[in-house]
Amino acid sequence: WRELVERLRLNERPMRAEARDYQQPVETPIADISTRHRTYSALLSVLGLANAHRDNLHNRGLSDRDIAQLGYKSMPLSNNSELVRRVLETGADPQGVPGFFRTKAGWWSFVHQRSGILIPVRDMWGRIQGLQLRLDNTENRKFRWISSVELTGGCGSPVWTHLAGKPGKMVVLTEGPMKADVIHALSGLTVLAVPGVNALQRLEESLTELRAQGVREIKTAFDMDYITNFHVQSAYDKLMALLGRMGFRYGTYVWDSRYKGLDDFIWARLKENLDRNS
Repeated sequence: WRELVERLRLNERPMRAEARDYQQPVETPIADISTRHRTYSALLSVLGLANAHRDNLHNRGLSDRDIAQLGYKSMPLSNNSELVRRVLETGADPQGVPGFFRTKAGWWSFVHQRSGILIPVRDMWGRIQGLQLRLDNTENRKFRWISSVELTGGCGSPVWTHLAGKPGKMVVLTEGPMKADVIHALSGLTVLAVPGVNALQRLEESLTELRAQGVREIKTAFDMDYITNFHVQSAYDKLMALLGRMGFRYGTYVWDSRYKGLDDFIWARLKENLDRNS
């Protein structure tokens, strides 16, 4: 139960600050997808990737070319207002883009978070809907949605699905954008990621769009704990019922249980083959 709760906390907004004397800022309505994509793309273009983060991604099986194509960058921890000034010079508009806010002086800036890897979360056309942050040095709630809710001029982030690859007849369904990106990079499979195994409403919207693009079969590839965790299994059963109602053929990938995720399993097998051939 505790593990499922931790997953579902991906959908939570940041905790509200304690009461202050000033009035709570009004949340800005979220910008359209074109604005968000342009602004996030401009932000990522001025950010770098720390060596430790590059090593982390290499250890998952991603090449430098994969990393560049995915657009992964390190979370900025200082000079954020200056970074945003460079974003504004491109003509991008941060109004209503989660993560951006106005300082007390009225300048646009970007939220300060703990260190980690920024992950672009994309729709089926490759547009960046939002950003996730994979935190460094933590075991709980490693993945957080970038949000500037409760900051002046800021807004919260909805939870989004993420598509890695182009839609075909079959799509793999897993949990988490980074996991989807790694599976796609290592196998070539098209992968749809949900923010949590219980996030069925957002998933149904995405599956409706994919069905219109010709997708007919869904293969699930959630971490192997669904086999032993009753509460995860219950959510998984609801997911299977949804796929059936929507008319998809569906099945489940099962792999060596020594590896938690399909991404871990594929990378381990690829390394074994590389070692044998070296």
